[in-house]
Amino acid sequence: MNTSSTITTRDGVQIYYKDWGPRTGQPVILSHGWPLSSDSWESAAFFLANNGFRVITHDRRGHGRSSQPWEGNDMDHYADDLAQVIEALDLNNIILAGFSTGGGEVARYVGRHGTKRIAKLGLISAVPPLMLKTESNPDGLPIEVFDGIRNGQLADRGQLYLDIASGPFYNYNRPGAKPSQGIIQAWYSQGMQGGFKNTYDSIKAFSETDFREDLKKFDKPTLIIHGDDDQIVPIKAAALASAKFVKDAKLIVYAGAPHGLTDTHKDQFNADFLAFAKS
Repeated sequence: MNTSSTITTRDGVQIYYKDWGPRTGQPVILSHGWPLSSDSWESAAFFLANNGFRVITHDRRGHGRSSQPWEGNDMDHYADDLAQVIEALDLNNIILAGFSTGGGEVARYVGRHGTKRIAKLGLISAVPPLMLKTESNPDGLPIEVFDGIRNGQLADRGQLYLDIASGPFYNYNRPGAKPSQGIIQAWYSQGMQGGFKNTYDSIKAFSETDFREDLKKFDKPTLIIHGDDDQIVPIKAAALASAKFVKDAKLIVYAGAPHGLTDTHKDQFNADFLAFAKS
């Protein structure tokens, strides 16, 4: 079943999406981060749509306006949901990019569904190859970091989200930072719209999923953008490592930029992404 703004997956989950710009434009799909929704992409989506691209952004299962299923809050389901959005809209020659957790969704999509519908790929402040510190991934973050996020969600989800948005996500905790209350409140409201169980389960999905084999299947031009002061997804274990897995990836590092660079550095990001999309 399709409507103008939802598709229903084969396991009965309703996925909400936005479809902006000219239908004749090359499709760009932007996948959002945890615990946000497609609204987090609106600045870039508006910019790209105004530059002639057809821009699709969807709310991941359990997030935003999509269903909140008890099961299936993992990267395999996220990737399969994305594939079903693509199939329902019959999209080809896609520029597919993901921010943070969305970068994991993009990587797992390639791993499970290949690149026959894809023209280019983007990983923005993205979680691949693997966030968790393991014997084979010594630069990752210890499990205690993610246990802390889970404990924070159980104790007081609203306060946790306010603390993340007003602090490390945008580096508003750095000396001289000028926090935007609008950005903080938008982040908080998007996060609180997501399901409690879904956003809780997604912490494991984004932190413990190993995308190294998925990245080896990237065979389209790939743009990797990351801030070198990312306090959420540190660049060494993320973008710098991913660039070694993806052949001929274009890596752009934003000096001093935080995790949420699509907001704090949106003019720079929009220009870089547009240049890549048009290249």
